[in-house]
Amino acid sequence: MPLLSVRQPAPHGDVAATLRNTLAPLVEPGHLHDLLPLMGGGALEFDGDIPLTLWRIRRGATLLHEGTSTLAVFVVRSGSFKSIKTLEDGYEQVVSFAHPGEILGFEALHCGRQPTSIVALEDATACALPMHGGRLVVTGATALAEALQFALSRQLARAAGQAEMMAAVASDVRLARFLLWMSARMEEAGQSPRRLLLRMCRRDIASLLGVAHETVSRSFTTLADAGLLTVQNREVDILDLPALRGVARSTRGGAEDCSRRRAPLARVHPSDLSRTWFPQEAMLAAAA
Repeated sequence: MPLLSVRQPAPHGDVAATLRNTLAPLVEPGHLHDLLPLMGGGALEFDGDIPLTLWRIRRGATLLHEGTSTLAVFVVRSGSFKSIKTLEDGYEQVVSFAHPGEILGFEALHCGRQPTSIVALEDATACALPMHGGRLVVTGATALAEALQFALSRQLARAAGQAEMMAAVASDVRLARFLLWMSARMEEAGQSPRRLLLRMCRRDIASLLGVAHETVSRSFTTLADAGLLTVQNREVDILDLPALRGVARSTRGGAEDCSRRRAPLARVHPSDLSRTWFPQEAMLAAAA
């Protein structure tokens, strides 16, 4: 099975080929100076001549297929993706979401095969960094190598935060942590941390959080009834960000338990509140 299929003109009247080519990625030359700022590379000047290609992927199309060999590592330039692992019983488990600046397919450097399928949640673009002999071609490109290290370090930190979503017992707390995780991604991208447009469906969110689809819907209702947010389809407006952080800090309780403790939280000076719900960051803030 090929790694990727490049869109080619379909014969006139061939409906099946037309549908296949509609979802196939388009490839064009890419530029390293567009990629480094997304990965955290501060310097716009770079050395080395790295051949990049820019892939345009339609919503619902698969960029990388599980089990295939990987000929390139991708960096998300725009849009978002979900990573899916097919389990033995055929269930497609969502294991992560990826946003601009994040690296896709890097695990294949160790595994030799792509461990998950990468599917576009919306029309997206990704830059392909070529591989040769199972290694990335970054020789002589110091700025790219440094940007890769920073991007991978940031991605590991995000993965740790994503894993902590599962530490909560209550499903509404898991959802609160997910919304704060998404809020942080939006703020890093220069967008509003309070107005979220979720590109993934509730079934994908439920799969990531390890709960039923109906449970996610009930959790949205619980948080909305508590006055923490409003929901309109996939648009979420966070009304009380400090209170939502308070819900997210509860490992064993739920939103209803935390809502009864909102008054004490409101008397805390905003500068004393941790920007996220991670316990270690709250401890550092208190020690300072």
